[in-house]
Amino acid sequence: MGHAAQPTFRSHYRDGFRVDMVIESGAPPVVSQAGLVRTLVRALQAGTAPTPARIGLTLTDDSRITVLNEQHMGHEGPTDVLSFPLLAPGAYPAHGGQDPTVRSAAGPAFVLPPGMRTDLGDIVVSVERAIEQAEQGRGGHTGDVRWSAADELRLLVTHGALHVCGWDHALPGEESAMRALERQSLSGESMLSGAGVR
Repeated sequence: MGHAAQPTFRSHYRDGFRVDMVIESGAPPVVSQAGLVRTLVRALQAGTAPTPARIGLTLTDDSRITVLNEQHMGHEGPTDVLSFPLLAPGAYPAHGGQDPTVRSAAGPAFVLPPGMRTDLGDIVVSVERAIEQAEQGRGGHTGDVRWSAADELRLLVTHGALHVCGWDHALPGEESAMRALERQSLSGESMLSGAGVR
């Protein structure tokens, strides 16, 4: 009787951020860990996350993210990315299209001892969902783009990071601003066609 493969865990340090990455056994390698850390840090910087800080990134499959989606969001079935921010949106600078009531919901900031990392939260991405969306032409911002699974995964990591930084897409103005920031953050990545980031 075989044993299920254990998840791998590794902390990466880049530009004032510690990225605690967990790769679960159902998540095939699509982008290198270093590449995903670079993408994540660029998105956190675009979202004006404070440093020094810590964030978790878990790469998983549809079965695991389905459980999380049902437990934490109340939605049935898998999703592509879930974000679990630990700071209120008001802890970040205001941005275009943001609902002003979200800003007023922030309480006083908790002051950490000098040198301590702020815990920003966690992002969970279904690599299985990223691959399927990319291959079936349901990827990108518009949900109708066929491109590489690597590009889709980078977009999902960026999207999750901006949610951690207080961004949302419930209001049209903020959605437009969020998509523009995602394009800007991803512009240095190896996206061959701009199709997915219109």
